Amino acid sequence: MLTRTLGAISVIALAACAAFTSGPASADDNDGFSQGDGGSHGRPVKVMIISMFGPEGQVWLDRLGPWREITVDGLSPDYPTVHCNKQDVCVMTTGMGHSNAAASIMALTFSSRFDLRRTYFMVAGIAGIDPQQGTVGSAAWAKYLVDFGIQWEIDGREIPPGWNTGYLGINTTSPTAKPPLDYRTEVFQLNTQLADTAFALSRSVVLSDNAQAQAARAKYSYAPANRPPAVIQCDTLAGDTWWSGTLLGQRARDWTKILTDGNGVYCTTQQEDNATYEALKRAASVHKVDLNRVAVLRAGSDFDRPYDGQTSADNLLNYAAQGGFTIAIENLFRSGNPLVQDIAAHWGEWRDGVPKR
Repeated sequence: MLTRTLGAISVIALAACAAFTSGPASADDNDGFSQGDGGSHGRPVKVMIISMFGPEGQVWLDRLGPWREITVDGLSPDYPTVHCNKQDVCVMTTGMGHSNAAASIMALTFSSRFDLRRTYFMVAGIAGIDPQQGTVGSAAWAKYLVDFGIQWEIDGREIPPGWNTGYLGINTTSPTAKPPLDYRTEVFQLNTQLADTAFALSRSVVLSDNAQAQAARAKYSYAPANRPPAVIQCDTLAGDTWWSGTLLGQRARDWTKILTDGNGVYCTTQQEDNATYEALKRAASVHKVDLNRVAVLRAGSDFDRPYDGQTSADNLLNYAAQGGFTIAIENLFRSGNPLVQDIAAHWGEWRDGVPKR
């Protein structure tokens, strides 16, 4: 339930913001960029990469340019433009948290600047990670998006006898009951074929690592926490509260199982993805986007719970010491770019939907 992004990293994000909103790349009207506006529907886009804050977007901007900047009314004032290249691949940044994600995606999808009806959307952001499913630097493709914030809560010091947590689904009577999903945003299932294709394209890439992350992993006595990073498949949990702890982590696992009827496997925790998807869903309801073209990639920047002998407070307050931030950012690119390039280079196969391979 956290986007493991800021805190001590605020300065990095603000510096990246300055680079992210610099003037448009030098280009004349015949430089290979898409010139038409797609008629009344706007500029066509093959892939829209959705990042949440500066460094997540910058890793793409540094590699896939040159870029043309397109200002969109209603985007975050920190990230007011969408960057698009000659391959019709675009990068946008929402700002962090549920509110920023929902507002920015609504502004994007209801803008007349773009034709997004055939666009593939790839959320690419960093996250906390469950050490029983992955490790710092691992990149996980999700099939389920689960909201951790839509729950009832009783202070953990006051929970009833027989309960193992102070959390329970809204309008239920015990922590193990599935709620009626009255909000309609509690859980979403992504296109399994797209998730599997993305995983197949990226599963063998060589991921970035560093000595600091290796030292942090070695403190865990079990795999995969203490192994090198890998591209994996498991599901992601959203919520604006940044948490840490073994007991909260177990609730994250249990809540994912409850809301997905036992099919989902929790592994990453962030803030935005259910809000992003709901905004896309609203756009899909009026045929502006196709929900079958949404992929979510989250890379572990820190562990969501302590190693044996460490306190949850120490794990939370000293998350940056785990060394996962820079490699997680890099591994978003390394594991996400194979999908981006396959779509852009083989658009004839992807144009009408995810190809069967």
